[in-house]
Amino acid sequence: MGQFESKLAEMGVTLPEAPAPAANYVPYVQAGDMLYVSGQIAKDDNGLIIGTLGDDMDAAAGAAAAKVCAIALLAQVKAACGGDLDRLVRVVKLTGFVNSTADFTDQPQVINGASDFIGEALGDAGKHARAAVSAPSLPFGVAVEIDGVFQIR
Repeated sequence: MGQFESKLAEMGVTLPEAPAPAANYVPYVQAGDMLYVSGQIAKDDNGLIIGTLGDDMDAAAGAAAAKVCAIALLAQVKAACGGDLDRLVRVVKLTGFVNSTADFTDQPQVINGASDFIGEALGDAGKHARAAVSAPSLPFGVAVEIDGVFQIR
């Protein structure tokens, strides 16, 4: 087990198998040392994490959903790296989409669930640029979707 997965284990996190795409696209594309990972939706052992921030879900629940997306992103990175997460050089950028009402303005707090988790798990390699965007709806009614750009070796 490499350094990143050891840290994840200390945090009580085991990366799942990388989720299969839900439509006609690939889960990631590598161009040189850059890895572009498709949007990962909020889905845990109980199924899809459905909700609308500002309506039936609060920012803390949204942040928990964002963390689940971040775990799925890392699972995709591990798959792209042939099972060796330590090939990850750094997280370059995350873009988080938050299913929210028109008057909900705490999208950054929601996406912090992913950013904080990645920062704790990966240290300096987890420091990234980011966007947190409101969406009037997301696929299957999920609360959060996040895609990412990563540098790998």
